Amino acid sequence: MNSKERIVMKNKIIIALRLVVILFTIHCSLFTAFAQDEEAKAPIRFGYLNYQQALQAMPEYRLVQEQMAELRKQYEAEMQRVTNEFNRKYEEFLEGQHEFPKTILQKRQTELQELMTRNVAFKEESLKQLADAEREALAPLRIRLAETVAKIASERGLALVVNTASDACPYINPEMGENIAELVITSLTTLSTLPRQ
Repeated sequence: MNSKERIVMKNKIIIALRLVVILFTIHCSLFTAFAQDEEAKAPIRFGYLNYQQALQAMPEYRLVQEQMAELRKQYEAEMQRVTNEFNRKYEEFLEGQHEFPKTILQKRQTELQELMTRNVAFKEESLKQLADAEREALAPLRIRLAETVAKIASERGLALVVNTASDACPYINPEMGENIAELVITSLTTLSTLPRQ
């Protein structure tokens, strides 16, 4: 074989190899696209639970509610005290209003209005403080619940978990979704940080 024939043969081999590489690439691309298409046809699995019920099933939730009830009692007692003080001063004002000179009458009216304004502000602040205290006390529980839901969803191969609390999702087809409430509640009560009774 002369050098020209060798060059022609070499070029034919290179072309054949390139053709094999191109065909292999096309084959791989088609196979990947087919596999992705099959995955796309697979139904998405999801879980569902009532988040509020799961939260309330936690043993620590009862403890938080007891602490909140005690704090609420303290605020209510203080609110009752300031209400009684206002009522006493108002009765004194009513009893003496006909006898007071005009300047004392105006001073007492101003005092009553200021006291009433402070009482309303205290009540509003109390409600805000109670809400903040409850949110802060429940935060670690909510974090633990979210972590537990994520762990179970991952273990069960779920794409998402729907919260059915507050009638946000009025219907779920049980053949397409999985109720994970019992799994979550069991996991949360097993991992409770409270001593067992």
